[in-house]
Amino acid sequence: MKKQINQLTLLATLFALAFGFQSCEQKEKTKEVEKEVTIESEKPEYFLLRPEVEKAYGYSHAVKIGNDIKISGAVSMDDEGNPTAIGDMEQQMKNCYSDLEKILKHYGCTFDDVVIENIFTTNMPLLLEKSGFRAEIYKNHFPTGSWLGVKELALPEFMVEIEMEAHKSE
Repeated sequence: MKKQINQLTLLATLFALAFGFQSCEQKEKTKEVEKEVTIESEKPEYFLLRPEVEKAYGYSHAVKIGNDIKISGAVSMDDEGNPTAIGDMEQQMKNCYSDLEKILKHYGCTFDDVVIENIFTTNMPLLLEKSGFRAEIYKNHFPTGSWLGVKELALPEFMVEIEMEAHKSE
């Protein structure tokens, strides 16, 4: 009987040591994994296309976080914030895309990097009629997005506003 108790005690001791050793190994593995998962937070990079106008209206034209760039809606305006191409939908669209291209270039991107494009217009039938030239801008593929008819934009002369998101590949 004493021999059986000693064997059981020895077996229990070995089991406890093996379990304790395995537990220590598991903690070490967990620490290694935690070190690998550590991610530094990305700091937003803001861009102002027309600093005085954007400060007056209280927005930034674009912000880049990591590889993603969010671009506020572009409208057809001059550097002082005055509407341009009044009454000309196609020219207003071209002016919007010109500004959007400047912002994309600032971040080293092209229209090929655009993943979302949302267009807001006060005249959807006219937008549909004049939107064919977008094929010249998006030569390889069109982004996802929505076209929305709205009652009005920031100023009554604005007929179209285009916002987008881009993803800059490494």
